[in-house]
Amino acid sequence: MRVFVTGASGSIGTVVIPELIAAGHDVLGLVRSAAAAAAVTAAGGTPIRGDLTDLASLRAGATQADGVINLAFSNDWSNLEQGITEETRAVQTLAAALAGSGKPFVHAGLTPMIPGHVATEEDPDTTSGPVGGRGHNSDLVLALAAQDVRSSVVRLPRAVHQRETAYGFCTALIAAAQKTGAAPYVGDGSQRWPAVNRLDVAALFRMALEDADPGTVLHAVADTGDTMKSLAQAIGDALGVPIESVPPERFGVLGQVFALDMPASGALTQTRFGWEPAHPSLLEDLAVGGYPVLG
Repeated sequence: MRVFVTGASGSIGTVVIPELIAAGHDVLGLVRSAAAAAAVTAAGGTPIRGDLTDLASLRAGATQADGVINLAFSNDWSNLEQGITEETRAVQTLAAALAGSGKPFVHAGLTPMIPGHVATEEDPDTTSGPVGGRGHNSDLVLALAAQDVRSSVVRLPRAVHQRETAYGFCTALIAAAQKTGAAPYVGDGSQRWPAVNRLDVAALFRMALEDADPGTVLHAVADTGDTMKSLAQAIGDALGVPIESVPPERFGVLGQVFALDMPASGALTQTRFGWEPAHPSLLEDLAVGGYPVLG
């Protein structure tokens, strides 16, 4: 299968592309720079220059491919609304290009934010609050099942991680600890963060592309939820600094997310797809340290 991957040079894209190629698929990777194009080429894929705002490149990629995996999203959390708007337009463009084709369309979403509840694949997406627009975009993708698109959404937890490489939302905690000399947590720190190693995520996106039925929701969750305080403690231990409670406002718009207890489960996905997360947990990766300078 020829697969068009957006976000090809991003944290998840760089592990999804080798996974696809190893399984015998050809990859067209959407990239914004010459360096990213070289990386995709080195991995065995074919780069397409563009980004989420270049709708013509999205149409071209989807038209040339037998399936699409949409991983791209702006990580500028200071301008979250713009990032969501860009994602909406991109999803709409890809949807129009794929409608009636029978092709698979796998989209990266977020686990639902239901305070105090362990979210499962059967729960609806969160469509209110600071990231509610992303839930609407996931719903749009799932609705394509009625337009002969084999659509699915892989919901990602707060921390998609790999030691010395990626830490998801924990990046904000590490950066703050490096800058201030204390590892922060919000409130009493009892709120739980689900997590998954990005190497395990790669296999799940491939499984969704190959086998998911139209309108399927998958959860890329290995760890149901570590407390925010335990994450801060692991970071503090690795950096040799104390931990401290801070108000949610310290993290801007993300503080609204950090203040809530929102665990999630991937048990149904593991059962239905035979997905078996096998790589180190978030706490294990944090304990190793060796963080890049983020502050």
